[in-house]
Amino acid sequence: MMTVLLIEDDESFRITLALALRRRGCEVLQAANGSTALETIRSITAPEGIVLDMRLGQENGMSLIAELRRLAPQTRLIVLTGYGSIPNAIEAVRLGADDYLLKPASADQVLAALQGHSTTSPRPAASDLPSLARLEWEHIQRVLSDCHGNISHAAEALGIDRRTLQRKLGKQPPEV
Repeated sequence: MMTVLLIEDDESFRITLALALRRRGCEVLQAANGSTALETIRSITAPEGIVLDMRLGQENGMSLIAELRRLAPQTRLIVLTGYGSIPNAIEAVRLGADDYLLKPASADQVLAALQGHSTTSPRPAASDLPSLARLEWEHIQRVLSDCHGNISHAAEALGIDRRTLQRKLGKQPPEV
């Protein structure tokens, strides 16, 4: 039986994924934020797997990777996110994540990643890569989120005019 620490702030998603993993034979410990996750991992022997949401409310889940690695160096650590991008995936792996999954990921995909089965192909086909417009849109959304929805601050952080940012935000997200 694999013990998994599931760190996710979205309660309904966390409960649903925990239930699905339990049905597949895992013991699942749950944490809604970074401090609870760190308390949990300090109080038990290291779990075999950690599933970490990249965004934990106002917290950046990626900032937990180093401490989780220090506390459980042999544990498979999977970053799960709804804000997927190639730069974020590279950063997660650089920080110590073993894999990077996009929401909505199925319990089978999460379990495969926890067991070390690659969920992504080593060289995706060019048609599988997101367009430049999509990457730009994702970056704008991430910066806007980091600025708590303040368009003026986000425009300043992006180095563009506020009106330009408002026009870009008024458009539909580009196709992947």
